[in-house]
Amino acid sequence: MSASHLETLDHSFHLAHEWINDLDEALGWNDKHRSYRLLRAVLQTLRDCLPIAEAADFSAQLPLVFRGVFFEGWHPAAIKPRHWDLDHFCARIDEYFARDPLEDSGDVVSEAFGVLRRRISAGEIEDVVGCLPAEIRALWPA
Repeated sequence: MSASHLETLDHSFHLAHEWINDLDEALGWNDKHRSYRLLRAVLQTLRDCLPIAEAADFSAQLPLVFRGVFFEGWHPAAIKPRHWDLDHFCARIDEYFARDPLEDSGDVVSEAFGVLRRRISAGEIEDVVGCLPAEIRALWPA
């Protein structure tokens, strides 16, 4: 592997740590493993809410490490249209925290959305938010 490929991986890991640290600080958890799990849960749940083309566009702005997390276990050919609402979205997040439940899924999802808003271009966030139902859109900080 060339040095430039290693630099790309190193940079991606560095960015991933920044995102996790940002979320951990925003939540006041002091638990980076849990913050990573939340970010993973939000990315994968968000992926499943988005049209396939928008999921692909959004993923292009993720650090390489999170792009892998985003697409982990995804089978777009098997996707069936489904109406997502806030309860379903939060229940999906809660599945990732069955052993250590979240106090308020909506609040922590909003913090994770805040990290995404700070780290991804405004135009892409606008596209993503525009694809979501109003009650999930309301979780995105202004």
